Amino acid sequence: MVAAATMAAVVIFFVFSAGLSAAAAAVVEHTFVVSRVNMTRSCKEILVTVVNGQLPGPTIEVTEGVSVAVHVVNKSPYNLIIHWHGVKQRLNCWADGVPMITQRPIWPSHNFTYQFDVAGQEGTLWWHAHVGSFRASLHGAIIIRPRHGASSYPFPEPHREIPIMIEEWWDMDLQQLDRHMIDGNFDDNPTAMTMNGKLGHPFNCSGVVKDGYVLDVEPGMTYLLRVINVALFSEVYFKISGHNFTVVAADANYVNPYTTDVISIAPGETFDALVVADAPHGSYNMVAVAQQVPKPEQQLPYFVTTGTLQYKQNDCGHGNVQESLASVALVVPDQMPDQHDTMTTYYFHGNLTSLHHRWQQQVPVLTDEIFFITLSDGTICRHGRQSCKRSGSNESLLVAAMNNVSFQLPSSLEAPLLEAHYYHCNENDGVKLFMLPNSPPREFNYTDFSLVSSSAQLEATKKRMVGRRFRHGAVVDLVFQNTALMQTGSHPMHLHGHDMFVLAQGHGIYDAAKDVARYNLMDPPLGWVAVRFVADNPGISAHSCKQAITFSYANLDGMEPCRPCVSFHIP
Repeated sequence: MVAAATMAAVVIFFVFSAGLSAAAAAVVEHTFVVSRVNMTRSCKEILVTVVNGQLPGPTIEVTEGVSVAVHVVNKSPYNLIIHWHGVKQRLNCWADGVPMITQRPIWPSHNFTYQFDVAGQEGTLWWHAHVGSFRASLHGAIIIRPRHGASSYPFPEPHREIPIMIEEWWDMDLQQLDRHMIDGNFDDNPTAMTMNGKLGHPFNCSGVVKDGYVLDVEPGMTYLLRVINVALFSEVYFKISGHNFTVVAADANYVNPYTTDVISIAPGETFDALVVADAPHGSYNMVAVAQQVPKPEQQLPYFVTTGTLQYKQNDCGHGNVQESLASVALVVPDQMPDQHDTMTTYYFHGNLTSLHHRWQQQVPVLTDEIFFITLSDGTICRHGRQSCKRSGSNESLLVAAMNNVSFQLPSSLEAPLLEAHYYHCNENDGVKLFMLPNSPPREFNYTDFSLVSSSAQLEATKKRMVGRRFRHGAVVDLVFQNTALMQTGSHPMHLHGHDMFVLAQGHGIYDAAKDVARYNLMDPPLGWVAVRFVADNPGISAHSCKQAITFSYANLDGMEPCRPCVSFHIP
């Protein structure tokens, strides 16, 4: 069962400045044709919505400093938007690709061109559909290389670079999945996990072992794996038997090299990791195992996928071919971290530190604003009613919230928030923005499980279009507090258009009197994380939890939509 944490809490940040335009640069062009094709996985053929007939979708490979133009041709029956996850969109938030925040969806049989610069960033990012659950099948890698070539990497130049996309496979119409969750039904589960679109040999529904992803390597060579977790829900442990990783970048930011035998990667995250092919000749399992919250919380099925790292034969033909292709060091599940192990991911993320590369900002010493934000579940009344029965009643819906406010998107007949801001729309045009509170409406023991059964005694959750306004250059601290009122697993937080400095993380309840001294991005299970960012990218930026289908829960309040402010044209 997909627990309530799968509903995203979202907040919109406004940064004020004079200009909103992108600089000219050399243009790399792609065409994305979105359509439905028949695919067979898990012994079942279903229609899958993909880009250019492939899963994963095309990889966008660029050099830092270029401009990218992507022509999206929507031949699917669905409204769609493509988001360029992690691309900062400096002075160009119109191209961010967030439904009813930066633009209206691309309708069926319509086209749209995104154009944006890739400047001041190097490493691995990704693109995905930003409508409901469609990112499960509409996604691909973005690889940004240094303008001076691979020799300018702050680590040994790799022999080859390989994207590794860890995904969930759903044997159902993804739009139907969205409808179920909008209606309060969270019983759907993915059928399996995949690696670069392949199930791997643990999945054996027909008596025939399924082909998995195979990575061919040459002895002694160094490879750069660009690992991306595109799953809707699952944080994942990733391991290659007989080999270590040296993590050198996270989310297109270089980090001090960190050697480990396992990578813990949350939905939306990317890690660049060097792997040296220094093991004996043979084939080695690449294993990805989905994590889940500890018991007694609702448990999900056990999800695992595998690929194979396979050594090529040398030209001299030394060694027995059959012996070299035999698995000499297999990783089996009991050699992986336990799927309920939360400390491995806690320490993995805690050991990543900034390399202070030329692109990366220094951490500001002083802060201008501080927010304490609780992540929790709440209930709202169906059909816009002001009062209703809660706590499991069919009169209410379960939603995720920040400081007890669940984000309400504008309806498709209203103006997107960026358009409303640009054209000075106001409440009369149906665009009313509420300010996200600096703290929750009341303090309580945030990690007390006994509150879960008595949640109806807490304040009713508000459904609002919420945001905050910051002056350009403001330094903002956010403390995210996980609570027992939400699924107690970790929650990856994503701020569009900005990087966040992770200052500290801890278990239990954040204590401002002592924990600030520990400041040295995962929000730990029943814990907290403190981050800092500089509001230096004018426009509107969404902030959300990526362990979710981010905008599946718009228009639940039943409000009558208002007319748009003006017809929309990108300035």
